[in-house]
Amino acid sequence: MRIPRAISDLTNQFERLPGIGPKTAQRLTFYLLHVPQNVLDEFSKAVAELKRGTVQCSVCQNVAEVDPCPICADSGRDDSVLMVVEHPLDVFVVERAGVFGGVYHVLHGLISPLENIGPDELFIKELLERLKNDKIREIVLGLNPTMEGEATALYLKNKINELRAMNHELKITRLGQGMPTGGDIQYADESTLKQAMEGRRGY
Repeated sequence: MRIPRAISDLTNQFERLPGIGPKTAQRLTFYLLHVPQNVLDEFSKAVAELKRGTVQCSVCQNVAEVDPCPICADSGRDDSVLMVVEHPLDVFVVERAGVFGGVYHVLHGLISPLENIGPDELFIKELLERLKNDKIREIVLGLNPTMEGEATALYLKNKINELRAMNHELKITRLGQGMPTGGDIQYADESTLKQAMEGRRGY
């Protein structure tokens, strides 16, 4: 029996998403096949508006509804402490935990030679430009303790060290022992993030 084209097309689109295999894609497609049409219309509208309803902050590269984002525009934040994270979702997780009062910079990925992702594919140049601002006193490397995260952290450390000639007070720290090796910020609970922030160490 030939699968209807509408089903196979949607299944193929789901398979393009990270972490979605063929069986999961099929389950999602057949689930949506049985929901009311008005729910499908709302779902498709939300997908269609995803890009149109968001912008990338020109300061920190986070995703928001306005530019600059609410965090960068908040005069109550401590702009002398800047946390570097991999994804916008990491910002949302840290903010939800309420453990950090500084500002952020989102790289939108990590250095990964196996995936042909080098420094030029990330927002590293923009980060280094921000660090020339003498207000910044501490860089918190909030990168996941994976092989790619460690490689990116080391690259950033070397680049930041070159800037220390201009800003001698610039300090580099890493999240502390609350984050397990190989862990992911996006899955850390509030207690773990709090320990990691309080236990951050010089790097």
